[in-house]
Amino acid sequence: MPRYALLIEYHGAPFAGWQRQNDQPSVQGAIEAALAKLEPREHTIAAAGRTDAGVHAKGQVAHCDMEKEWDPFRLSEALNYHLKPAPVAILDCAMVADDWHARFDAVERQYLFRLMSRRAPLTFEAGQMWRVNHPLDADAMQAGADQLIGNHDFTTFRSSICQAKSPVKTLDALQVEAVPHASGTEYRFHVRARSFLHNQVRSFVGTLERVGAGAWTPDDVGKALAAKDRSACGPVCPPQGLYLAGVKYPTDPFT
Repeated sequence: MPRYALLIEYHGAPFAGWQRQNDQPSVQGAIEAALAKLEPREHTIAAAGRTDAGVHAKGQVAHCDMEKEWDPFRLSEALNYHLKPAPVAILDCAMVADDWHARFDAVERQYLFRLMSRRAPLTFEAGQMWRVNHPLDADAMQAGADQLIGNHDFTTFRSSICQAKSPVKTLDALQVEAVPHASGTEYRFHVRARSFLHNQVRSFVGTLERVGAGAWTPDDVGKALAAKDRSACGPVCPPQGLYLAGVKYPTDPFT
């Protein structure tokens, strides 16, 4: 059965997350239903990351197995046709080796979190950012973020329902970018690691927002990390500002 890698974009608001669920809409379920329109049977696809309810993706990667050999462009076009009107799009498609795996072959996952500081409510980008109505200090947030880089026990920043075997992860990058807008400032948190714990990025951003607001010092982030205690974490921010921005492989399947 030929195997195909899919590069996927989606708006997470209508979905209960990536993973297929019996009684709620999911991104995985939407794509598998579209695949069944092309080859009528039960389909199971695997993704690089299982995003939570309300989380978006600009560069999710999954793989599917087909019975016949499809031209990759035709397969992506056919899937996009059958995915309508769901806010899911196949950006690219490529044939890969039979043993290629979207999850297990990934060597890095990149997340983006968008936080808007402005007094007025969001209109056009409602549901795509987290808005706060107070100013934030980008330099202070970066100083706090720097204390999280490296190999650590991230128990403090791990959801209580996380199923990972170990809380030890290596965080490769956490960069805070300030983008001026006419009505305020957008803060973009660029996060990179091989893999993440459940709610780890949202825990980071919620904690760093407290630093930016002046409620925490940058050193408080290091103390929270060292505590290895979930109760030492700052507030977990909402999901709507979080995007799976990209997945890196030893060889890019889409080039």
